[in-house]
Amino acid sequence: MNLVIINYGSGNLHSVHKAFEAVNNELSKPFEIIVTNKSSDIEKADKIVLPGVGAFQDCKNAILRTNGLYESLEKMVIEEKKPFMGICVGMQLLAEKSYEFGECEGFGWIPGEVIKLDALDDCKIPHMGWNEIISQKHVLFNDILQGTDFYFVHSYYFKTKTADHCIATTNYPNSITAAVCKENIFGTQFHPEKSHKNGKKIIDNFLKWETV
Repeated sequence: MNLVIINYGSGNLHSVHKAFEAVNNELSKPFEIIVTNKSSDIEKADKIVLPGVGAFQDCKNAILRTNGLYESLEKMVIEEKKPFMGICVGMQLLAEKSYEFGECEGFGWIPGEVIKLDALDDCKIPHMGWNEIISQKHVLFNDILQGTDFYFVHSYYFKTKTADHCIATTNYPNSITAAVCKENIFGTQFHPEKSHKNGKKIIDNFLKWETV
C-alpha cells in the first residue's frame, strides 16, 4: 500500500512527512510513504496527502505548473475515489474559489469559498496558536474528545456551502470551519503535524480510513 505526500514546494513538507512516518511506523501494516510530484507515482497511490503553507493562488499555481500533477490528482481523487487529505491551504484549495489577494478559482471538489477571518475582540489575524474544536461524529475524529486543542496558522477559512461538508469547527471569534469531508475527500484547517498527540490521532484515523 502506497501513501503519497505531494511535493509542490510547500513549506511544511518535512514536518508533514515526519509526522506521517511516526504514525505509520506504529501500524501493523504500514504504508510505503512516497514524497513526490510525479504523475507515475501519484497514479499508483492508495492514499494521497496535500500539504499547504502560503497564499492560495501561489499554491494553486505551483501545482498547475508541475506537468501532469493536477490531472493526476483529479484522476485519483475524483475518478478513482482514493482517500485524500488536504492540510491548511491544501484543504482550502478544495473550495470553488478564494478571495485571498483577489478572486482565484480553486479545485471545486467541495462547494464553498475561502474568505477572510473577522478581526473582532482580541482575535488577531493571522489566527496563530492552539484552539479547541467541536467535531461531528465521524470516523476521522474517532477518540478525539470535544474541546480538544489543535494548532492553527491562517488568515482565511473555508466556508462550505453545505453544512454536512463541515465536520469540525472552532471559534475565532465566531464559528469557523476546522475540518471538511465529502465522500473520500478530507481536509483540516489546523495542522495535525504540529498538534502533537492530538494530531497524531487524526493522522492515525486517516491512515485507517476505509472509503467506499
